Amino acid sequence: MIKKYFLKKVFYKKNRFIKGRKTLVFVHGLSGSSAAWIPYEKKFGKKYNILSFDLRGHGKSYKPKKYQDYSFKKFAEDLYSLVHHEKIKKFILVCHSYGVFIGLEFLRKHQNLVSSAVFLSPAYKAPINKVSLLLKKLLKSKQLLNIIPLKDGYGRHVDYSQHKNTGDWNIPRMIQDVGNTGLKIYLWGTKQSFNFNAKKVLKKINIPVLLIHGKEDTIFPYSNSLSMHKQIKSSKLVLLEKTDHIIVLNNFKEVSKLIENFIKN
Repeated sequence: MIKKYFLKKVFYKKNRFIKGRKTLVFVHGLSGSSAAWIPYEKKFGKKYNILSFDLRGHGKSYKPKKYQDYSFKKFAEDLYSLVHHEKIKKFILVCHSYGVFIGLEFLRKHQNLVSSAVFLSPAYKAPINKVSLLLKKLLKSKQLLNIIPLKDGYGRHVDYSQHKNTGDWNIPRMIQDVGNTGLKIYLWGTKQSFNFNAKKVLKKINIPVLLIHGKEDTIFPYSNSLSMHKQIKSSKLVLLEKTDHIIVLNNFKEVSKLIENFIKN
């Protein structure tokens, strides 16, 4: 049974930890929440210790009021606090999309706590294209961000069972996600990603890493995984045909099977 907790205003879920079992820790992407991992919690909770959490400003976690509070260093510190609080000595890290940035930031300092990692729709830096360059330019304006109100307090969980098989830019899903997180926090998170680059971390990773990427991903193109695969020594790459960025929701059976085989091997 999955139970719900708070640690320093960060919402997290876990099952009853059983000694001797492997532990999986799940990290969701920007504007999402731990609700995206519910099918994985149900599947893997029968065999493994499970922990998932809402990033600060996301889901049911508290929304800090300063841009600096949404740095990847802060996100990684929250992850460390949870792992330390639950006395987890070693775990398997599972991250999706923006969550991979947080995972890489965590590995930068705490690789000794991670036995292996699974990166879904990953990247190690923000994509460079016409849209991202325009958005990066717009987000340099403090006046633009200042006029956007900050959604206060705590949010909720989106029912992702209503959004299966939706595309990368599905408007109803995005409205629910961004509406729950708040536009300001979403833009703050996006701005933080433009300043993130973990290329130096990749070559220092010495644990097994599974990279799973959809060939039709239009948010983080699969060329990111090709590059990461070349730089991470003990990595395995799986490319999925006719698959977009939202593989956590859209490709649960295939992705969960790949994760389970990776854990067993």
